[in-house]
Amino acid sequence: MSSKEKIPQFMPWVGKEEYEAIAECFENNWITEGPKSKEFLKKLLELTGARYGVLAPNGTLAIYMALKANGIGPGDEVIVPDFTFIASANAVIMAGARPIFTDVNKRDFQIDLSNAEKLISPATKAVMPVHIYGSVADMNMVSNFAERYGLIIIEDAAQALGVHYQGRHSGTFGKAGTFSFFADKTITTAEGGLVTTNDENVYQRLLYLRNQGRKKSGSFIHPELGFNFRITDLQSAMGLVQLDKLEQIKQRKLNILKRYKDNLSNIDQVSFLKDSPEAERIPFRVGILCDDSQLLMKHLQNAGIEPRTFFYPMHKQPAFSYLNKEYTKRGLSMTDDAYPNAVFGFDHGVCLPTFPTLKESTIDYVCKCIRDFYA
Repeated sequence: MSSKEKIPQFMPWVGKEEYEAIAECFENNWITEGPKSKEFLKKLLELTGARYGVLAPNGTLAIYMALKANGIGPGDEVIVPDFTFIASANAVIMAGARPIFTDVNKRDFQIDLSNAEKLISPATKAVMPVHIYGSVADMNMVSNFAERYGLIIIEDAAQALGVHYQGRHSGTFGKAGTFSFFADKTITTAEGGLVTTNDENVYQRLLYLRNQGRKKSGSFIHPELGFNFRITDLQSAMGLVQLDKLEQIKQRKLNILKRYKDNLSNIDQVSFLKDSPEAERIPFRVGILCDDSQLLMKHLQNAGIEPRTFFYPMHKQPAFSYLNKEYTKRGLSMTDDAYPNAVFGFDHGVCLPTFPTLKESTIDYVCKCIRDFYA
């Protein structure tokens, strides 16, 4: 590798095929949501096995739509893992509800509900498993917990398209599942999202919610309150090409994970997330747990490599400090001792470059730099 070459954390795999697909929209003079979006949605439903679905502008709004279509609003509470991207909790707040954080497990940092009984109140309406780093949470545990307390399940599967748990696709276990097509997700439309559901009533509410309170554009009669949560055929044209690449993307990312593991397996200071035997994985990132993670990341940066930390715990987010008063009223805590595994993940976790076009020689170079650091 050239010493001047920089290795990014992620690069989307887009090229001539996506460009030509977008050009076709211009040639047909249909750039808003139309035939390409209809075809994209159809193929996504075939992939996931969900009965119904609607496209969304992005993953955050997909979660918001899923919450609102299930009646979640002011005064309600939603249990959210403490270890996730902030959009999961932001969407709850956007819906007018309150996120109640629960810790994750230390094996793969998926939601842990083993000690979540204390989080339940009359205001608790839903639980949101977030399928982290390209795998799936323990949905048997989540389903049993939700049934015990009469909760709705809203799945944040932004990082888990194409991934199954016990043979069932992520995002199809609860009342609604949501996906993201941001640039770093398994497939991308630049920005975009999806809401899936098997409940016809939820689907009907989603149709009104996403299209200004009407089912069909062109009408000026709006039976319900709704907004513009549509996407464009430009995005969907790109998404169709990306779907055609999905199996290649999956295999390339699995090969990347294997090469990292083969290179780093003999370093005592480094360990990988443990895979569940019941859940598949398409690595969203290759995450390692390691000693002296901050110093390692500086070492990698000096070598021209862009590392990234694990997620910053939700309870520590400055933006959520206002929740402290409500948590105290409920007898809940927003201190580190209530979320030891989420804190451990941030303190010890490093995400290594992971994208479909990453070369084997580049992976080897990253691993050499890690070995040199611990030597």
